[in-house]
Order: sequence, then C-alpha cells, then structure tokens
Amino acid sequence: MDWIMLAAGGLGLILFILSFFLKDRSKETEEELHELSMSLYQELYQLKKRTKLLEEELMIEPSAGAKKTKPKQINEILINQVLSLHKQGMKPDQISALSSLHVSDVRRIINQ
Repeated sequence: MDWIMLAAGGLGLILFILSFFLKDRSKETEEELHELSMSLYQELYQLKKRTKLLEEELMIEPSAGAKKTKPKQINEILINQVLSLHKQGMKPDQISALSSLHVSDVRRIINQ
C-alpha cells in the first residue's frame, strides 16, 4: 500500500514538474484571438469612416452659383405616385417629404 501511494505521489510530482516545460497553448490562442479582434475593429472603423464619407457626399447640394443643367430624368413610377398623391389632395411640400424629390421637382411634375 505504501508503494502505491509513493508511486502516485512521485508520478504526480513528475507530471507537475513536466507541466512547467510544456508549451501553453491557451496563450497562443489568446494572442490569435486578440489579433483577430483588433483586425476586425480596424476594418469596422474603416467601413464606418467610408460610410460617413459617402453619406456626406450624398448630402452635399450644389452651390447656388452653380450653373443649372437640364432637369434629371424622373422614373415613371415616381411620377405616377406624385400625381396620385396630388389627386388625393396632398400639397407639394408633403409629397416632397414622402418622396425623394425636391419640392420644385414635385411642382414641375404636377404642372406638366
């Protein structure tokens, strides 16, 4: 019985000492996870930055001093919707708020 306890204790001591020399795989996994999360954060930041730039570009209106060009082509479906809303008694500014058109475009469609 004493031999079994001594053997188990010795084996435990050997395994304990051996554990200090073995490579810790959780550290590698933790480092890989950290690198992956940092790269994802960087990509997300760049995407948000690009989205913000695109939104700013789309919201910029031409300056008052810019030359007028010919009116943009408006889709037939949108024209029909504007006319239908006008027939229902909506005002051009209300129709403009509901559609993606400027008030002047709505008025031009109604007057045609």
